[in-house]
Amino acid sequence: MRAVIVSEYGGSPHVEDLPPPEVQAGQVLIEVLAAGMNPGDRQIAAGSWDSIMPATFPMILGADVVGTVEQVGEGSERFSVGDEVFGQLLIPPLGSTGTYAEYVAAPEDSPLAPVPAGVDPAVAAAVPTTGMTGLAIVESLEPLSGKSILIVGAGGGVGSFATQFAVEAGARVIANVRATNEERMRSYGVTEIVDHTAAPLPEQVERAHAYGIDVLVDLASDPEGFAALAALVREGGTALTTRYVANADDLEARGVTAVNFVVPASAELMQRVADALASGRIVAPPVGRITLAEAPGVFAAESSGATDGKTVIVLGEGESE
Repeated sequence: MRAVIVSEYGGSPHVEDLPPPEVQAGQVLIEVLAAGMNPGDRQIAAGSWDSIMPATFPMILGADVVGTVEQVGEGSERFSVGDEVFGQLLIPPLGSTGTYAEYVAAPEDSPLAPVPAGVDPAVAAAVPTTGMTGLAIVESLEPLSGKSILIVGAGGGVGSFATQFAVEAGARVIANVRATNEERMRSYGVTEIVDHTAAPLPEQVERAHAYGIDVLVDLASDPEGFAALAALVREGGTALTTRYVANADDLEARGVTAVNFVVPASAELMQRVADALASGRIVAPPVGRITLAEAPGVFAAESSGATDGKTVIVLGEGESE
């Protein structure tokens, strides 16, 4: 099978032919239809997770997957051959269940769920990590009804879902996006847009909210940028980052709860995201489609910061080399 790999931490990603995985007891073998790309994939390939999880090389990149169950291992009962599933396969050793590949084998109790009827595989591939993260962030902050919440990087994958779930929870969302994303944010129910390219973001938010904001959800800033925005959170509020740059001691000294957020991925959380997608409560952000052959170049070129929408690798019939 073809797969996008790195041979060592920091190595150049490339497509290589590898033996397809063999399904083990308790596993399912998935023929991959599409794989979502995430900033975390680049961090893993660079070695940033070396102290968190062991890895195997060649490391097959990717964690988000949409595919068809081709085979079930002994004792596997959750899914059947022919089921279309999607989810996140961030399983140690890293690289053993990489999804930038034509096939992947993973435990059936992984964060997987049936793809809602009628949802395009490329769209579904934009959902697992970002959707679970967005939902878990908002649930961790509830109740949000009537509270002001600044979402930095609202146009990216996680931001798109966090924005929608926060609006659904009754928050007054201040979405930090470029002006080109304003129409999409309005369609999510956002009433206030802040474009960081127009003027420094902290200055704009402070002018509009002289008494501070209740919640900061920062998906993009470095430590200095996060600290500047967290200073706008009023006493009793919460400042959350997905980039692990919150100084808890400094924030809590002035009565602000600091959160370095880690998503609690699970099959149950993935199913709730799938239900929200199926019901129309959420919609996926814009999807850019590429082929497996194009993936190494895109992987190397894209930054690790928040981007607008999602890039998805599409495999199967009609893929061009």
